Amino acid sequence: MDLNTLRQEIEALDQNLLSSLAKRRQLALAVAKDKAKRQGAVRDTAREASLLLSLMEKGQALGLDPAYLTRLYHVIIEDSVLLQQAWMQQGDEKGVLHIAHLGRPGTYSHLAAQGYASRRQCQFQGLCCESFADIVKAVEDGRAPLGLLPIENTSSGSINDVYDLLRHTHLHIIGETYLKVDHHLLVKPGLSLDKIERVYSHPQALLQCSQYLGKTTLKQEACPSSAHAMAKVAESDDPIAAIGPESGGALYGLVAIDRHLANQEENHTRFILVSRDAHTVPSQLPAKTSLIMATHNTPGALVSALQVLQQHGFNMTKLESRPIPGNPWEELFYMDVQANDQSDEWQQAYQELCAITRFVKVLGCYSDERVKATSAPLPQ
Repeated sequence: MDLNTLRQEIEALDQNLLSSLAKRRQLALAVAKDKAKRQGAVRDTAREASLLLSLMEKGQALGLDPAYLTRLYHVIIEDSVLLQQAWMQQGDEKGVLHIAHLGRPGTYSHLAAQGYASRRQCQFQGLCCESFADIVKAVEDGRAPLGLLPIENTSSGSINDVYDLLRHTHLHIIGETYLKVDHHLLVKPGLSLDKIERVYSHPQALLQCSQYLGKTTLKQEACPSSAHAMAKVAESDDPIAAIGPESGGALYGLVAIDRHLANQEENHTRFILVSRDAHTVPSQLPAKTSLIMATHNTPGALVSALQVLQQHGFNMTKLESRPIPGNPWEELFYMDVQANDQSDEWQQAYQELCAITRFVKVLGCYSDERVKATSAPLPQ
């Protein structure tokens, strides 16, 4: 059998795999509809573990590595869970999702917004904005029903400018999404690494690649977004480069000459979706509530507030402090709590928090999109 015939057989198998994955997605949606009728939880981790173990045993009999199958099915299970959560939140409503995001097409924000719409089986229509403040204003003014904002990154940490904007807006957080960020050094075709003098990107991307850049003599220049950087490189005849996603670089005719530049291999950005209207999260979905809190300037005030959450059995997944302008040495606290703000237990905890703090502002309640990987013992 010659090489071309072998490749054709592989392509035919790949087509079958794609068809099977699409059919599996449709079955996952049917399961979500059944769970919604029965008010059942989205995840059944015991069944997932049993399924994973069975698949590993069957795969091992076919000569497939159990660790390989585990990685593969973790991705498939995560997609299935998030797809079901999205349907339970949105139902059969489809159409076009208009989302304001940072930068031109090709930025990480643009890719994250596309992914958010795709998971909800909606077409995506983006509104490109020059800054985080412009995104918030576009939603406040009604030019876009949704705005997507990066809130934190596993490498560079929290994005404080966004936290500060949330304090002053009346918008509500109604969703979140995560994107694996893979930074590449992008140039015009034919330009070699030793010829480059300057590199452009968003400040967060430059920060996330600081270790790589620190080993070079490249001069760093910040841009409003990675797409601005890519466009600048595409339009210039100078020996310059951009840091950004490879798929985005292709839109501008750029190629990657160095890959995987981030300080951390697992480099993920969490984005939030903001809207003028609050959303209600169905009770069977894992929910997250975000809030801002200012405690009294007395010993133990923050501890007392956190004890309220502990006493009501809520897990806090994020605590971020920011200075209060005009009040030296006083702090605001941003918190993410695994709680549904419609539950009686949360309402009780919220009332207790209001009673012992200077103020509490709920930023929004939304479906928690972090999917913890199912664990199953490897077959012997």
